[in-house]
Amino acid sequence: EKSNHSHLGQLITYLVAIGAKTAIWIVGEARPEHIESIIWLNRSFSEDFYLLKLKTVKIGDSLPAPLFDLIVGPSEEGKEVGKTKKERSDRLQSIEKFWTQLLILAKPKSNLLANVSPNNRSYVGTRINQNLIFNYRVKKDEATVELYIYFKENEEENIKIFKQLENNKGSIEEAFGESLVWDSKEEYMACSINKIIKGGYGNSESEWSEIHEAMVDAMIRFEKALKPHIDNLKI
Repeated sequence: EKSNHSHLGQLITYLVAIGAKTAIWIVGEARPEHIESIIWLNRSFSEDFYLLKLKTVKIGDSLPAPLFDLIVGPSEEGKEVGKTKKERSDRLQSIEKFWTQLLILAKPKSNLLANVSPNNRSYVGTRINQNLIFNYRVKKDEATVELYIYFKENEEENIKIFKQLENNKGSIEEAFGESLVWDSKEEYMACSINKIIKGGYGNSESEWSEIHEAMVDAMIRFEKALKPHIDNLKI
């Protein structure tokens, strides 16, 4: 018969119930939404799903014989697409969860990012004026606190501000208590001052709290060390 929602639900239910690795759905006619559903199932799960159309054929005066036409089935390309999508989805979920926990920890300790919401991007930050942004950044295995200097793609303005701060590098790093990375980022028409912290969203969640503590502590010291010099900038 024509494919329907009920049979699709039964197919999945029985596959799960008996722990099968392959599901074959035989129909007289396949509706477009069910073809798309089988494609999605093959991309989303390790099990293999086949959608077949049953026909009959005769050769001369022979009795009718069944002929199964494959409408859609699993493929290496489809599985790889599904794997890539799942990995991306898992990564974005981990990043958003990482930021959620970090911002909860940071809020009672600092007002700097108090009004910032978590997202699934590689950074969260707040702009303190038209030129300067304080950011937290995270990768799979490292995190960063950063002052990002960027103003409307005006490279000269960005470099000018960076140089003013760099001229006070010694006193800034002394106040911070550690050395910092001073990066003119000329290829991006922006500049950055930052501190890299070991550990990122790829660490086990049991290790996140230690990473978050280090990030928040660094940001508090970072803002405090930079603020007097930011207030004295000649823009």
